[in-house]
Amino acid sequence: MSQPPASASRPRSDPGTEVSYPGRWIALYVMLAANFMNLIDVTIVNVALPSLQRDLGASDTAIEWVAAAYILFYAVGLLPFGRLGDMLGRRTMFLAGVSCFTIASAVCGLAPSIGWLVVARIFQGISAAMMTPQTLAIAQIIFAPRERGSALSMFGLTAGMATVTGPLLGGVLIGLNIFDLTWRPVFLVNIPVGLVTLGLALRYLPKGRGRRDVGIDGIGIMLAMLTVVLIVFPLVEGRNFGWPLWIFAMLAASLPSAYAFARWQIASAGAGRPQLMPASVLRNPQFMTGAVMTTLLFSSIPGLFLVLAIFLQVGFGLTPLQSGLTTIPFSVGVLLASLLANRLASRWPRRRVIIGGTLQVIGMIYLRYVIGAIDGGLNTITLLPPLLIGGLGLGTTIPALFQTVLANVEGKDAGSASGSLQAFQQAGAALGVAVMGQIFFAHFAGQASAAPPALFIEALRAALVYSIAVFAVVVAGGVRYRYQAIR
Repeated sequence: MSQPPASASRPRSDPGTEVSYPGRWIALYVMLAANFMNLIDVTIVNVALPSLQRDLGASDTAIEWVAAAYILFYAVGLLPFGRLGDMLGRRTMFLAGVSCFTIASAVCGLAPSIGWLVVARIFQGISAAMMTPQTLAIAQIIFAPRERGSALSMFGLTAGMATVTGPLLGGVLIGLNIFDLTWRPVFLVNIPVGLVTLGLALRYLPKGRGRRDVGIDGIGIMLAMLTVVLIVFPLVEGRNFGWPLWIFAMLAASLPSAYAFARWQIASAGAGRPQLMPASVLRNPQFMTGAVMTTLLFSSIPGLFLVLAIFLQVGFGLTPLQSGLTTIPFSVGVLLASLLANRLASRWPRRRVIIGGTLQVIGMIYLRYVIGAIDGGLNTITLLPPLLIGGLGLGTTIPALFQTVLANVEGKDAGSASGSLQAFQQAGAALGVAVMGQIFFAHFAGQASAAPPALFIEALRAALVYSIAVFAVVVAGGVRYRYQAIR
């Protein structure tokens, strides 16, 4: 591959022009590689959770934290690191994130106990938050409007590829038991990917310039972190503590904390102070409506695959590879829909949100029916159609929703808006892991490993009600959503 010309060291595009950065496609593929590494880490870990639990002797709650700690700190970090990217330079923040993520993956793979692993996952989540908001922000800037829809749809395609690759790769790595490392290679595999991505990013990513005048909103960061923790911590730990009054008090306190955050951002804008989330974004009803829809959409997927992996491996004795192969139809559906979305580019985004959400509702209702019809042994073939339908729905919805929401944002706020949108996404993912984990594990008096298959069926069917409900709300939101692209 040839290096972009020296004259193209900085992106020349602006949301209001038709000029694009000459090396935009190579730069995009490098950023997609980092995004792929982040996304695959979620899907590959879900397959490894039962093996990890047995090897480290972890409790059900600790296993939830392996998933939730990553998502929680990822969500908390997206807003401040999105703003830091605007301030210090998005390329600089991206490179720092990839470097730290690679190191964190090594620490996860070498963790000697469940406590060490959870701490390493926190570091990994923070690292992912450093690099991820920069990808969408840079893509918004280096592509002219005529190409932006196609470029953004590649993020959906990457998500589809990651969901296909993750379960299979995780199952293969655990099944091979390389050097008797059992589950550890699912984290260590990120090291070579991270090193290659870092090398390519140094060469091909446009440099650009940060905006030192943006500043850092310390109080806004603390209020945002407080709000997310007040929501997610009690949902993950509530069952473990027996749902005492203080758990509900924490949940209730998240509402005034969120209100205080919004008021502080608006007051800071009026006083000319730095803002973590620009007041122009908070006051943008199209963006905020889309952000809520994004939160709901992503509150189901990670939680679904967490409980589905445990259902298949612990409830019915499938190996990690068999579990990964069983869920592949969902991933294939995401990939196929993402390929179609790439061809559609920016056309009919609102309709695609409605169609995709409807497919997800149908898929989850169908899956719940199939699970309820299990009598005796599990026939994994029966899970293929509903998972495929659900995957087609998700792959249709994600790129259309992201295009719709970000099209309503001014280019000067691209970094913070991208970080904000992904913060809502990851907050929803953490919320979904907590809620679906609570619904699922509430059916077991102690360790789930001692429960009969019938109890796993009942638990999964109960958790699927949440997925059906949130997808139905996304469809309703798509029907009422007002789309107005900003040029």
